[in-house]
This record gives sequence, structure tokens and C-alpha cells, in this order.
Amino acid sequence: MADFGNDASLWAAKGIGSAAGAAVSLVYMLPKGKREAGSRFFSGLLCGLIFGGPVGLWIVTKLGIAGSLSGTEVMLTGSAAASLSAWWVLGAVARVAERYGRR
Repeated sequence: MADFGNDASLWAAKGIGSAAGAAVSLVYMLPKGKREAGSRFFSGLLCGLIFGGPVGLWIVTKLGIAGSLSGTEVMLTGSAAASLSAWWVLGAVARVAERYGRR
């Protein structure tokens, strides 16, 4: 298994991808206030940092382009995708809980 732990370029790619995905998620679904914007941004950022590697590997495997991308590109793509989709998944769960929690 590859050691991605201490490579500065991969951590930078994770950070940039996570921030970009979190920012795009704010644009797609505008927050109601500053507090919601902050919590959405930081939750997206953390999800991108944590799940960026596995999501990137899953994406390049599904698309069949694993051999043509560098590790940094895979990490950037995965972090952005994980960060962007994190709030959509959390939003869907919150809406389901709100709907069925009232009963």
C-alpha cells in the first residue's frame, strides 16, 4: 500500500480540492445565514480532507483513467468530489429526519 501520509503536495491538493468543493456547494445551495455557511463550509472541508483519497481512487477506477493521472490529480479530484457531495448527503439526511421526526 502506498504511503500518502507525509507528502506535502498531496496534502496541498487535498486542501485545495476540499476548499473548492465546499465553496461550490455553497454556490449551488445558498445558505440561510453566516452560521449555516460556516458549518457547511467546514463540514465540506473536513469530508474532503478525510475522504478525498478513497473517493479519488473510486472515481478514476470507475472512469478507467487510473494510469493517466498523477497522485496529486487523483487527490485533488477526490477531495473536491467528496467535499461537494458531503453537504448534499447531509442535507438529504436532515430533510428525511425532519420529515419523519415530526410524526
